[in-house]
Amino acid sequence: MIVRKRLRITGRVQGVAFRASTVAAARGLGLSGWVANRADGSVEAVAEGDDAAVTALVRWCHHGPPAARVDRVEVTDEAVQGVLPEPFAVR
Repeated sequence: MIVRKRLRITGRVQGVAFRASTVAAARGLGLSGWVANRADGSVEAVAEGDDAAVTALVRWCHHGPPAARVDRVEVTDEAVQGVLPEPFAVR
């Protein structure tokens, strides 16, 4: 089953390679989508793909890369837009 989720990650998540690490994790899971820093210091991501793979990425985002300190991960379901041929990327 294909799903799409939007994540907002807060804590010490900018300046710690969170985006690059998220791209690596998502590509390793075969997901489409993107990740971006937000002006409020959070990181936002949208991931689309197999339900188990998206769930694994959400789980990964709860700890992130070694230098990160994740305080909270908010997850919102979105309508599937169709898995894109482009790989997961930084926006």
